[in-house]
Amino acid sequence: MTGEEPFIAAVKPLVDAMGGQLLPPDEAGPEDVVLAWEGVDVVAVRLPQLADSLDHILAAMERRQGRPLADLDRKAKQELVRSLEARGAFAVRHGVETVAGALGVSRFTVYNYLNREKGT
Repeated sequence: MTGEEPFIAAVKPLVDAMGGQLLPPDEAGPEDVVLAWEGVDVVAVRLPQLADSLDHILAAMERRQGRPLADLDRKAKQELVRSLEARGAFAVRHGVETVAGALGVSRFTVYNYLNREKGT
C-alpha cells in the first residue's frame, strides 16, 4: 500500500518516545493498538507497562541531561521531580522508589520535593 512506510516512519518517534513497540498488525494482541491508514491496518503498537514507561522516561531524561540524573544539583532534581509529577510518574506503583533510585536520593527526599511543590 502506498504511504505505509512514511506512515510508520511518522509514528515511530512517538512510539519510541513512550517506550512502545511496533508490530505487524496481524501480530497484535488484545491490548495492542492497531493503526490504520486510508482504511487499511498498517501497524500495531504494543504499549509498555506503566513501570517500564517510567524507566524509559528516566532514561530519556538522563540522555537529555547528558549525565546521570544522580549527578544533577538539588534544584535540577526538584525540577525533574516536578516534571515527572506532571507526567503522572508517581501514580505508578513504586514510582517514588524508582525516581529516588535514579536521582540517587531517598524516598523521603522525593516526598519532600513533592510536598514543597504543593506548598505543604
